[in-house]
Amino acid sequence: MAGSTFDFNPVTHITAGYIGQPGRRVFYLQARHEAEMLTLVIEKQQLQALALGIQQFLTEVKEKMPELADPATDYDPQTMDLQKPVDPAFRVGQMGLAYDEAHDLVVLVAQEIAVEGRDPEEGASARLFATRSQVLALSQHSLEVIKQGRPICGNCGQPIDPSGHFCPKRNGHSH
Repeated sequence: MAGSTFDFNPVTHITAGYIGQPGRRVFYLQARHEAEMLTLVIEKQQLQALALGIQQFLTEVKEKMPELADPATDYDPQTMDLQKPVDPAFRVGQMGLAYDEAHDLVVLVAQEIAVEGRDPEEGASARLFATRSQVLALSQHSLEVIKQGRPICGNCGQPIDPSGHFCPKRNGHSH
């Protein structure tokens, strides 16, 4: 999908999720505009940064425009599952958030990861226009999705596999 631009204005649904077992999961960002669906591959760290970034972004929007009603904070986790088919258009390299004040929509911009030897302008991109309530639900759901992974070692901060892991802070002993 090199060079493709996806504009979903507005999205009718936006979510994130994963497929696979902890340690081997692939994360996805997914949006729907009426009958058209877009699925993007995203790294776990990108998803976490997006979720936290959305919360900070919404706080900043509210500070600049205190007259705005607060976004809805409740969502139905059942409606946040990935929808099939999960057929990714591209792997996300970078993301950003903007605010369309005229329509009271948050714009999530995702750009395809740069491929060596290819002009960055040839990469695919997506602009997803969502309500503040939709992106807040995306943020809350994404943080829940991230928590479903492997437990984290209290010594070194690295994930612990079911078989244990090498912990450098335990002087080379398995955890």
